[in-house]
Amino acid sequence: MNLSQIRAALEEARVRPVKTLGQNFLHDRNLSRWIVTQAEVGPDDFVLEIGPGLGALTEEILSRGARVIAIEKDARLIDFLRRKFRDSRFEVRHGDALKFDTRVLFAERNVKLLGNLPYYIASQLLIRFVDYPSAISLALLMLQDEMARRITANPTSADYGALTLRMQLHHRIEYLRKIPNTVFFPQPEVASAVVRITPRLPAEVDVFDPAIFRRIVRLGFSQRRKQLRKLLSDCVGDWETAAEKIAVSPSARAEELSLSQWIALTNFITPSSEKAVAAPVEERFPVVDEHDRKIGDAGRSEVHENNLRHRAIHVLIFNEKGEVLLQKRSPWKDRHPSLWDSSVAGHVSADEEYDATAQRELVEELGVEMELNRVAKIPASERTGEEFIWLYSGRSEGPFRFPRCEIDAVQFFPIEVVDKWNAQKPEEFAPGFRECWAIWRKTFLAKTQKYSRPPEPTNGALPDPAGADSKPAI
Repeated sequence: MNLSQIRAALEEARVRPVKTLGQNFLHDRNLSRWIVTQAEVGPDDFVLEIGPGLGALTEEILSRGARVIAIEKDARLIDFLRRKFRDSRFEVRHGDALKFDTRVLFAERNVKLLGNLPYYIASQLLIRFVDYPSAISLALLMLQDEMARRITANPTSADYGALTLRMQLHHRIEYLRKIPNTVFFPQPEVASAVVRITPRLPAEVDVFDPAIFRRIVRLGFSQRRKQLRKLLSDCVGDWETAAEKIAVSPSARAEELSLSQWIALTNFITPSSEKAVAAPVEERFPVVDEHDRKIGDAGRSEVHENNLRHRAIHVLIFNEKGEVLLQKRSPWKDRHPSLWDSSVAGHVSADEEYDATAQRELVEELGVEMELNRVAKIPASERTGEEFIWLYSGRSEGPFRFPRCEIDAVQFFPIEVVDKWNAQKPEEFAPGFRECWAIWRKTFLAKTQKYSRPPEPTNGALPDPAGADSKPAI
């Protein structure tokens, strides 16, 4: 759209740009085309667009065959956009992008994020949409130039800070070009810039505990001119040894450490129990026959290498909203690294029974205790990795504490999101979880149908609404 078309569209929509909404409409069509080209948008992509405005980027995205969900905060623009883009691949939602449930994106393939982010909430939006774990494979964003320089900054520069490192830990960020304010109507008071954000591979993010990383980075930059030995005295017991280990001066300040040095410092101060990422201790598992009768025991590696039948448990934890907790397996796991799995999963040891294992794994993996219900027993098969699995369910809101060498992240997801995600991208889940989810879903659906059926005639008597089976239990 050129400037005259922008004015005409605003008049048609009866809209005057609102400064508090950060409304500056792009009127350079060549720039719109260039932005979408840099995002490599194609027919197989699902694009989330923040702040479509009058649709300058939307038009270019749709022309490349992608599906688009656009989030627009200004209700006055909703009808205009729906009239302009009468396309089954386009959906506009009225709402605040900061309140958008990003979890739904996990169920989509090739998710890309595009938009001209309002300057006043740009950092909040960045953290919400691309903070780890994220389903976004690429983000192409227009930001205030100052913000763009902050998240792409290098050590020792004035722009380098805590936000830089938080963003760069899990992402590669490229500063593509500066955008003059003259290409917008009305013209903003500052220049903009376009950045491209892509996720790092799990193996590249060699930090044992991201929470500790964020903590020491935040402390380190809390007073930029102070030396780290003073700012991090409560976190690093032996600063001289730490400085030598990460190859910095003992008098170093926060801005002097590169991302890799901050990661090395984090790993230095992480408790040693968190660093056990070498080959797991050779546990012994019961070896069983086709009827789950114990016929002996063997070491972990022997069981897995020879596909011997053995025992395992899986637990699905739900919150009060009915959402299920999933764990993302650590990239250091020997089996199914970086895949999503049940809330808790583990092997039955040689001297244990299923129920005891489930309670032990709850404590070891999530740091919680709760009452568990048996859901079903799943027979050993190639799909379960020759494991007999007892599946349990329970309720908890957390908080959860998990060993980083075992679990990369945990997050609650709505059931319908997991259903769609599992159907669309089964390769992102551990095989054992897929079997457990299918069984739990079948069991839950059967209960739901049972309690949704009309009651049988009872000679005029009404059913007891407070009966023990008045609703299905998760």
